[in-house]
Amino acid sequence: MTKRAGGAGWARPLYFAAGWLFTLLGVIGLILPLMPGTVFLILAAFCFSRSSPRFEAWLVGHPRLGPHVRRWRETGAIARRAKLIACGSMALSFVLVMFSGAPPVAVVTTGICLAASAVFVASRPER
Repeated sequence: MTKRAGGAGWARPLYFAAGWLFTLLGVIGLILPLMPGTVFLILAAFCFSRSSPRFEAWLVGHPRLGPHVRRWRETGAIARRAKLIACGSMALSFVLVMFSGAPPVAVVTTGICLAASAVFVASRPER
């Protein structure tokens, strides 16, 4: 049995399906003001790189979707506006979790994960 790109034979169709799901979420995120579309497009490109070079090339070469992925791959850059939206969304999410009645361990765990994510986003170059 030959080994396929992306690992086990069952992984490739999962990566392919996830690539399309992330592409859909990325397009929605580029339209909706508070949903981070670029993150989903980067994930889609990763999934397609493991399942379908043809669709990876399509996404990276797309005139509207591709620049976000190419910028990330070339420089790891996140636009300032996207940083502000992402960090603001994380802060709002944490406030919602705090007032949701979640157990303290969930609030602390969420806070740590969101803070680490915000530090990562804020530390990326802008262009």
